[in-house]
Amino acid sequence: MPTLNKIRMALTGDRQVPAPAGPHLVRLRIALTAFFAMDGFLFAGWVVRIPAIKAQTGAGAGALGLALLGVSAGAVAFMMITGRLCRRFGSAAVTTASAAAMALSIVLPPLTHSATALGLVLLVFGAAYGSLNVAMNSAAVDLISTLRRPVMPSFHAAFSLGGMLGAGLGGLIAGSLSPTVHLLLLAAIGLLVTAVAGRALRAHRAPAAPERLPAEETRPRGAGHGRRLVLVFGLIALCTAYGEGAMADWGALHLSQDLAAGPGTAAAGYAVFALAMTIGRLTGTTVVQRFGAARALIAGGTTATAGLLLGALAPTAWTACAGFAVAGLGLANIFPIAIARAGETGGPEGVAVASTVGYGGMLLGPPAIGFLAEAVGLPVALTTLALLAAVAAGIAYATRGAHHTGHP
Repeated sequence: MPTLNKIRMALTGDRQVPAPAGPHLVRLRIALTAFFAMDGFLFAGWVVRIPAIKAQTGAGAGALGLALLGVSAGAVAFMMITGRLCRRFGSAAVTTASAAAMALSIVLPPLTHSATALGLVLLVFGAAYGSLNVAMNSAAVDLISTLRRPVMPSFHAAFSLGGMLGAGLGGLIAGSLSPTVHLLLLAAIGLLVTAVAGRALRAHRAPAAPERLPAEETRPRGAGHGRRLVLVFGLIALCTAYGEGAMADWGALHLSQDLAAGPGTAAAGYAVFALAMTIGRLTGTTVVQRFGAARALIAGGTTATAGLLLGALAPTAWTACAGFAVAGLGLANIFPIAIARAGETGGPEGVAVASTVGYGGMLLGPPAIGFLAEAVGLPVALTTLALLAAVAAGIAYATRGAHHTGHP
């Protein structure tokens, strides 16, 4: 089938000859890395304070799930808009503006005292978060086209490292600082990083690639074929985002409520997950270059399935944390690979479409886990994360190439 073969070729990719990276490209990569790290740092800072804010609002599991839906709903609503804004104003300007908005909006959740109010302010926070993710991934795709190296995992490694640091800091100060003071501190750090990195990002934009990449030469020329490719990548990203989002929103609560973990241990659950993702993504570029995108996706989805099952059903908190670590290694490179391929296929709009579909997983995840938790308990509800990780591996396997062009 021609369409299936084209999907296989796009998943597999060709080996690219790296282009020399001048000083301006190095500075651009550093600035982009700072934005990814800041994004993870701020998001993790919010995540580890969810138990305290839940108690403050008096919300049950179902009500909290609906409130958390605000993050995903706001993100999805603004992602498609952001793709068009990047085309019009440039991804650098949109990245800077979105980062500033995210830093400012993170101070809102601890000011609420009801699940309804929490959901409304999380719409704002989610809109900034979604916009930032599309804009900075679009800027990363432009840089990748210039460098001719699949370095997207390294940017997402920075996001995971930021998440690990944010979760670790949150665990250390959870008992001494209120959520309001904690998130105000994070907002100040976020604005500082935005000011410094935003200036560098606008000053050192990636030039247009002098010639088409080999992967681009294999792309279907028709818009319909290209959109189907983007949707395939978006579906793979959806399975990953469901797992990452639910781990962020419910992992700490699972450890504290079901396994009697203290605040520090509960925060450590997300920290080890983020650390494992960081390690996986730091090696992601080498893995993709050596084995190809399809094999990396299949192995990642299979590993994540095993880890998520262990994390959900483990009898002790530390065993669950070990499962979270395995899951982090498995999930590490699925989303970066999918978004990078979507960007290569469709530009900023491709990133926006795949991100919108992908973050549909985050849109479905919080309420689904909340309602399932009330019906069958949180551990069983969390097994759905393993199911979708297996689906991602299955899609990658079904669309794998018979021969991995350019890879051993």
